[in-house]
Amino acid sequence: MAQRVDYQQFQLAKKECDDLRLKIDQLRGSEDSGHLSKMHSGHAAPLSLKQRRVLKGHFGKIYACHWSSKDSIHLVSASQDGKLIIWNGLTTNKVEAIPLRSSWVMTCAYSPSGKFVACGGLDNLCSVYPLASATGSSAVNDSPNMLPSAELANHEGYLSCCRFIDDDEILTSSGDSTCILWDVETKNPKVIFDSHASDVMSVSLGDKGAVFVSGSCDSTAKVFEPRVPRCVATFAGHESDVNSVQMYPDSSAFCTGSDDSSCRFFDMRSYRQLQAYYDDNILCGITSVAFSKTGKFLFAGYDDYTCIGWNTLTASQAQVLSAHENRVSCIGVNAAGKALCTGSWDTLLMIFA
Repeated sequence: MAQRVDYQQFQLAKKECDDLRLKIDQLRGSEDSGHLSKMHSGHAAPLSLKQRRVLKGHFGKIYACHWSSKDSIHLVSASQDGKLIIWNGLTTNKVEAIPLRSSWVMTCAYSPSGKFVACGGLDNLCSVYPLASATGSSAVNDSPNMLPSAELANHEGYLSCCRFIDDDEILTSSGDSTCILWDVETKNPKVIFDSHASDVMSVSLGDKGAVFVSGSCDSTAKVFEPRVPRCVATFAGHESDVNSVQMYPDSSAFCTGSDDSSCRFFDMRSYRQLQAYYDDNILCGITSVAFSKTGKFLFAGYDDYTCIGWNTLTASQAQVLSAHENRVSCIGVNAAGKALCTGSWDTLLMIFA
């Protein structure tokens, strides 16, 4: 008798959940990919970037680059020639070169203070290096005996992405399906996020690290709040691996880039997709995405050697950059919003403005 009552209560609760879900869907409306287009009026904003600098110095495929948010001039790049190089984006000079123990590097990051860089890859480690150039030395440091100040070891798979919150905290993602928030000084994990079902390929931080988004080979993007700490939202829609995620400048939304040849714009407040960026003639995957400082443009790097600037509202192509001779593996807009850097398997970094 008790089992029958429990079953009836379960069925009533299930019906109530279904009714509430239906009401939510009715209030939200249809899953139209062009919501942002309805907000646009007038002509699309122009975009006419030109190649201003070429950074030559790597001898292997470039896999990652990241601007310094402190001055918007310096940037770090990681290549499978086994080196990190710190560049002056204005003069194209190499400020510092850091030889790595493993040449199979996949990601790099600049700390907000400009005092540290981090990297990782198939060694499953996040290695943090202090920069001699941050102390005022202008000499290129390429000592083969240079050691990292910290090696963060807990991941069981390759390191796909890393981003500093500050000099004491760094966030990493891995092929072991987890993200980890680290205490750099103690070299211990503070929080382990394990909500994804497959390799996590990218992470992007919101304002002051209060929230972050991750993209995974399970075709979803997830939003986390470290203070909770758990996944607070899951966004589906892609049909293949999500290779890159980028938070919108005001941290209320984010964009994803996928192997399904599309980018998608998701709003965290309305919990829905607002726009999709694709072209029937584009058949290759997207390696990386980045917003302009204002958020008016979305830049995406492609396997077909191009970088496309999309109008965020209209989803129209504002400009196609075709300067590289191999896969565009990484892109980034500096904090000042005045320069776009693209890195490629052709061993070159190019700066557009």
